[in-house]
Amino acid sequence: MLLIKPLLAFRPNKMDWIFAIKTFIAGILALYIAFILNLAYPIWAIGTVFVIANPYAGMVTSKSVYRVLGTLLGAVVSIIVTPIFINTPWIFSAVLATGVGFCLYISLLDRTPRSYVFMLAGYTTVIISFNIVYNIDTASLFDMAVGRVLEISIGVICSAIVTATIFPMHIGPAVAARVGKTLKDTQQIFNQILIERDEKSNYSQVLSHLTRDIADIHVMAIHLNYEKSTLQGMTKPLQEMLNQISLLISNLVAMSERMKQLDQIDVTYRNTLQHLYSEISAFLEQEQQIDEQRLNALPTHFYATFELMSKQAMPAQQVILASLKMDIRHFIQNIRAIRVIWQRIQHGDSSLPESVTPITTSYPNLHRDHGVALRGGISACLVVFISSGLWILSGWKAGFMFAEMAAISACILTAMDNPVPALKMFIRGNIYAAFVVFIYAFGIFPHVTAFWQLVVVLAPFIIYCLLLFPHPPLTGLALPLLMGVVMGLNFQNRYVLDQVFFFDVTIATIMGPILAVYIIHLVRAMSPDITAKRILALHYKSLSQALSIPYGLQLRIHLRGMLDRIGILNTKVVQSEQVKKHIDLALIESSAVVDLARLQEISEKIDDAVLQESIAALQGKLATLFEGKSQALVIEHMQKDVVQHLQDIQDHIIDMQTSELIQRLSISLNNIGSSLCHVQMVQTLAKHEATSWAN
Repeated sequence: MLLIKPLLAFRPNKMDWIFAIKTFIAGILALYIAFILNLAYPIWAIGTVFVIANPYAGMVTSKSVYRVLGTLLGAVVSIIVTPIFINTPWIFSAVLATGVGFCLYISLLDRTPRSYVFMLAGYTTVIISFNIVYNIDTASLFDMAVGRVLEISIGVICSAIVTATIFPMHIGPAVAARVGKTLKDTQQIFNQILIERDEKSNYSQVLSHLTRDIADIHVMAIHLNYEKSTLQGMTKPLQEMLNQISLLISNLVAMSERMKQLDQIDVTYRNTLQHLYSEISAFLEQEQQIDEQRLNALPTHFYATFELMSKQAMPAQQVILASLKMDIRHFIQNIRAIRVIWQRIQHGDSSLPESVTPITTSYPNLHRDHGVALRGGISACLVVFISSGLWILSGWKAGFMFAEMAAISACILTAMDNPVPALKMFIRGNIYAAFVVFIYAFGIFPHVTAFWQLVVVLAPFIIYCLLLFPHPPLTGLALPLLMGVVMGLNFQNRYVLDQVFFFDVTIATIMGPILAVYIIHLVRAMSPDITAKRILALHYKSLSQALSIPYGLQLRIHLRGMLDRIGILNTKVVQSEQVKKHIDLALIESSAVVDLARLQEISEKIDDAVLQESIAALQGKLATLFEGKSQALVIEHMQKDVVQHLQDIQDHIIDMQTSELIQRLSISLNNIGSSLCHVQMVQTLAKHEATSWAN
């Protein structure tokens, strides 16, 4: 009932109509070809068109490829395992259940559209195997497997052809618009950080939302290889550019933290900073086509302005200003490199500047939740085994459909934190579909004698459902409703409907998802708050790992994975204010990863045994703090211990001869105290006069 108002208020626009009519044409074409070829289940041809339907041609093509591969893999597995285990029902059920669980586990680890291959392979094996068990006396396993591949392939081909030829919409322009907005947002946040002085400004939260946008674009870029847009073939360089942008965001967060620190002490420096900002803005705007040889160029008076600012600032601000200088310098150089990459991508050049070291676009370096994947796999395994076991024990004629629907329901939505609400909507869609099927089957179809008549009577319902597809709040009802009707009508060349079997199958299609919901609720479902806490625990472990990662490319890869995880965190609709606070702090904490790695680098180079021991002790205390945070322990005393040790090291080095290493160590200690412990670590620096800090 909750969707009544949105449905009544829904008004399709021009693009909705184009998408719906195109998809309807593709579906009817697939159904017609399946009829001509006299395939056993034409419903899979038309159903495939609706399952892969998307307004963007690239997404349709990529999903088409993955669906064919998944179906083919599932068909091969069913051909192999069915003859071996068909005479041992319980072992057969266990093998299929294990296969589905394993496939779903692999699918949930891969956050790209490729995951569709493994998920589909799992439940396709169940569908083919259980169908052959039901039709053992009238069909052959090989013919059924080949028929399924043909039916899916017809739907895929028809969908790809129609989508690519009739008013095609490419995802390339959408990706380009998202990238342009992201670049504009980063520039705007940089401007705000430097020119605004608002203690209530929460730039970390805004930047966290940018990490989420980057994660979305990263996945969207996969589809660029499957369409003919201006960005075709630019997936890898685009994803590499996004990697660079994510590091830029970390740089902006650090910059924001340094500005907050400076403002807490004194704001006199801002007069000179305003001149620096104007010079930087002019410098970044003057070169639209950047020469690769000048990527590391800086504004003419960059260092001179900072030297002036340092002379005007208080002693306690010197370390922070040195850190800010590095952050601003890196921002200028990084954003110029990103612009060069983007310029090349827009001109079809996939090469990267020589000075830019590729981080990698391989997803193993990004966030993978093995715990969620394992629980999803276990829940799917239990659903398949229990549903098939109930079929075996009951001898229910439509039990095969019960088990198949349970398997499908256990797989399709498990990427969500809690699939149960969406699956309940799926069940509602199936219930509504049963009434629609009844009307069509017993009220309309007896009067249909030609294919064109079938098209006419199906058009209003199918097109209306397709109009809802581009609108996420309504898709959850429209897709199961449409698929339930298509599957329930079970189109055949010689159409005969058994009333008893119709009601039997209808009950099975509703009971299967209900069983899946129950098992998933017990095994797999978790609230966004729980998921966020689990990801935060991984975040703290990553901070601990950064203590032993050498400064360089490996650290940048590690930081990229942490920022990707923060992007996922910001998709979670959490309720706990405490969890929200920790999510906001996560991005600030990740900005100190470079400083954690610097500790080890400095310790190895410095010639002071006492200081080396102090740094090693600090690393141990930090590791203990991160471990405590990952286990949700009370960490106040651990944090105080770290802060005290940071202060002790500051006191120790304050009277040492100034060198580049000591200066860098002071900067890292300040950043660790501010970004990780959220305290001001500059008081002791007021004991001595300002010095000239190196880069």
